[in-house]
Amino acid sequence: MLLLRLSLLSVCLLLLAACGRSRPTLPGLNSATWRQDPYGCRNVRVPQAKAFLKAKEQLYGSTTATIEELLGRPDEEELAEQTEKTYYYYLVSGPQCAPNHQRSGVNRLSIHFGALGTVTEVLTTQPL
Repeated sequence: MLLLRLSLLSVCLLLLAACGRSRPTLPGLNSATWRQDPYGCRNVRVPQAKAFLKAKEQLYGSTTATIEELLGRPDEEELAEQTEKTYYYYLVSGPQCAPNHQRSGVNRLSIHFGALGTVTEVLTTQPL
């Protein structure tokens, strides 16, 4: 009886794992290159951001963990009410590249997460 219950539990866990969203495939996005350019100081993120924005529809509903897996930790994070938050990734160098990383007005990618912790909006502050 115990073996039957364990088998049933194992099958249920496998089914639950299979129901999770898979990591979106974004042609042209090189996650390693993106991560090697924190705060956009090396100016290699713009081509990556173009690929990212081309496939942004695939990202809606993705979790913070998925975005962090693709792009790494955000350069800045803003928390709002009801557990909503926005991740910011700088695309080009600017004042944020100084040692104290002060907030900058240069072009950046913003990814907004709704109250459920999933992507609801992806945009840039200036067109690419």
